[in-house]
Amino acid sequence: MTIEEYNSSVDSFSDGLYRFILRNIKNEDKAKDIVQDTYEKLWLKVESVSFLKVKSYLYTAAYHTMIDLIRREKKQTDFERINQEDYSHSEQYNDLNEILHKALEKLPEIQRSVILLRDYEGYSYNEISEITDLNESQVKVYIYRGRLFLKKFIGSLETVV
Repeated sequence: MTIEEYNSSVDSFSDGLYRFILRNIKNEDKAKDIVQDTYEKLWLKVESVSFLKVKSYLYTAAYHTMIDLIRREKKQTDFERINQEDYSHSEQYNDLNEILHKALEKLPEIQRSVILLRDYEGYSYNEISEITDLNESQVKVYIYRGRLFLKKFIGSLETVV
């Protein structure tokens, strides 16, 4: 990859990468740090990364950097032990976007990441499996479980409207 291609990748992908990380960790400063670290990693491997695969490399590196940060900062909770009924939403409220963001915050990191990559960024199952180092079946399972939780959290349409 040339210097021009590197600069082009910064211009083309940094905003999307930042949004992806920010939606996962909800901290602007940490998201900026992760994006910066990701581009530093790319710079160190600029000779070995093909410009055609730079987007995949960036999202993969950012995802792994984010996961490392999350693991360092907190102990992960076993999501299977959590009673989903405790976190469901039943009050009448009409801001679906806010409710959806609250629901996304309650998902485990991996489920939130794959749902955002699939539904927000538009990646295919195969691309998500490359980014997250999961196999395609695991990606589908995490997306299914995450969507199921979101459906239960949001509840019926009458509650939201």
